[in-house]
Amino acid sequence: MKILVTGATGYIGKRLIPLLINEGHQVICCVRDKLRTDESYKNEAQIEIVEADFLKPETLKTIPKDIDVAYYLIHSMSNSSKDFESLEEKCAKNFKTILETTKVKQVIYLSGITNEEELSKHLRSRQNVEQVLASNHYATTIFKAGIIVGSGSSSFEIIRDLVEKLPFMIAPKWLNTKTQPLAVRDVLAFLSNAVGQTKLYNKTYDVFGPEILTYKQLLLQFAEVRNLKRYILTVPVMTPKLSSYWLYFVTSTSYKLATSLVDSMGVQIIGKPSNINEILKVNPLTYKQAVSLAFEKIEQNSIISSWKDSMVSSGRLRNNLHKYVNVPKYGCFKDYKERPVKNPEKTIDKIWAIGGKNGWYYGSFLWRIRGYIDKAFGGIGLRRGRTNPTEIHAGDALDFWRVIFADKPQQKLLLYAEMRLPGEAWLEFKIEDHILKQTATFRPRGIWGRLYWYSVLPFHGFIFKGMINKLSEA
Repeated sequence: MKILVTGATGYIGKRLIPLLINEGHQVICCVRDKLRTDESYKNEAQIEIVEADFLKPETLKTIPKDIDVAYYLIHSMSNSSKDFESLEEKCAKNFKTILETTKVKQVIYLSGITNEEELSKHLRSRQNVEQVLASNHYATTIFKAGIIVGSGSSSFEIIRDLVEKLPFMIAPKWLNTKTQPLAVRDVLAFLSNAVGQTKLYNKTYDVFGPEILTYKQLLLQFAEVRNLKRYILTVPVMTPKLSSYWLYFVTSTSYKLATSLVDSMGVQIIGKPSNINEILKVNPLTYKQAVSLAFEKIEQNSIISSWKDSMVSSGRLRNNLHKYVNVPKYGCFKDYKERPVKNPEKTIDKIWAIGGKNGWYYGSFLWRIRGYIDKAFGGIGLRRGRTNPTEIHAGDALDFWRVIFADKPQQKLLLYAEMRLPGEAWLEFKIEDHILKQTATFRPRGIWGRLYWYSVLPFHGFIFKGMINKLSEA
């Protein structure tokens, strides 16, 4: 079958595509920015990449007419827009309009469980999208999930941060809210097994794991899997705003995402039983099994996707990376250094491993201080780290940078700063004729931008000199 996957660079989309390929399908990856697509897709005969933005109807002409099935995986946990719900509705309407001009027979949508009377605004939006997608032209199959547990998922990484960093927690009362976590591999099984299943046409199913647990139990069971002793005291006085700050400062989440999560975690998420497990032959894992399998992936460095690489985690950058590929030349301050390298391959391997647990090779203490300062002023800090210790792709998060361009054969890496700055900053590494060229570019915004540059200039000289010296060592 010919299958359209929207949200192809997202957490679920990146994991679903290989499954569809293995099942012999032809996959159309629909992305807003081709720079963010996996390099391996370019050499895959079963994959076609099209660029389209569902908020811009004029860009949707690239979508093929001869598709059989389409996945709608477009949604966000961001609170960055005041009219969030109307934007999600607009996306869904534009998707429906263009899909009704194709030969598509089935649209599969991953939504959220919405069985309570009072819902968070994100769950209300998911419910509204379900209604918008309904059509007489094609059939819909809707799966509604709660907490998704897997390496790199936002829920998993936030729980991991809390458990591994805090032996004792004074936590908000919403930790007593009940939910039914579902392993990401089970989510993918439901999604992939539903392709072409006519008995699922125009049907909606709640999909969930075998246990009903409170968020407090999620934390404590996670600790058991990791062989850690943890103690949690819940208090009734922590407001949603304080709860958001609590998550923001302790975990790697952004404040906007923390606010969204707190809003959602106050709502009980319990699914309605059905026969969908029998129909699709899925036997959902327990929560502890899901956590254990997630750590197997982490230990093997085989995390396929992470919420941290989503633009939801971005402090500044939005969807189009092309805008930032061409580093400005005028009206900027630059710190340029170059060094000869005896072994370019070894140097480029060092560059490809920069950040995360490896650090920045020199002045690590100063990098950490800069991260703390950024976090204190509402930025993302250094806690996002990196998804893979040796691989980098355009669009990946890298501490408080975003990868804009990464081409190992061309021996070039370009990063864009997502920390709080009175301006914009780029950091570029490239090797030409056995010369490593390292350029830090800063485009100031007003007088504060210029004052900032001159105030940090002594530290830049120290850090950037030390970093290129370490990188160029044979």
